[in-house]
Amino acid sequence: MIMRSGQQLLLPANPLFIWASLIVALLLNMLPLGRVPWMPDFLVLVLVFWNVHQPLRIGIGLAFMFGLVMDVQQSSLLGQHALSYTALSFFAALIHRRLLWFTVPSQALQVLPLFAVAHGVEFIIRMIGGGIFPGWIMLLAPLGEALLWPVASVLLLAPQRRAPDPDENRPL
Repeated sequence: MIMRSGQQLLLPANPLFIWASLIVALLLNMLPLGRVPWMPDFLVLVLVFWNVHQPLRIGIGLAFMFGLVMDVQQSSLLGQHALSYTALSFFAALIHRRLLWFTVPSQALQVLPLFAVAHGVEFIIRMIGGGIFPGWIMLLAPLGEALLWPVASVLLLAPQRRAPDPDENRPL
């Protein structure tokens, strides 16, 4: 793939770091703060990020597994998060080549509809299952996830930006 001018060449992503970031995002979702409708879903953010940057390592099956874990943890309908995360991962992998050509703030605008669709799928399944309406404040969750996209990009790409063996003769 041809890189944009001024874009830094990245090191390969460490699989242990990818898994650690997914586990940390899962644990952040499991914090006993009470699930408020406006709170961003950190696991969705990290799943989309790795589906965009490493689509061969993180795929739809892993998103389905994490969705089932979230369903069990939140005592929601089995498959609610799994379907949402699976659809989100599919569409993130579908647009990953196009998305990487944009700047990070533009990427945040590009993934905002993905986050909105994922929360919409969860909402529809919850309503079909007889859940209560969480209020219009739930529309802030996808917006919060899109606002966290630049932060996630900086944090999750930081290990790949370091030089493998920095010295005076090799500045790359």
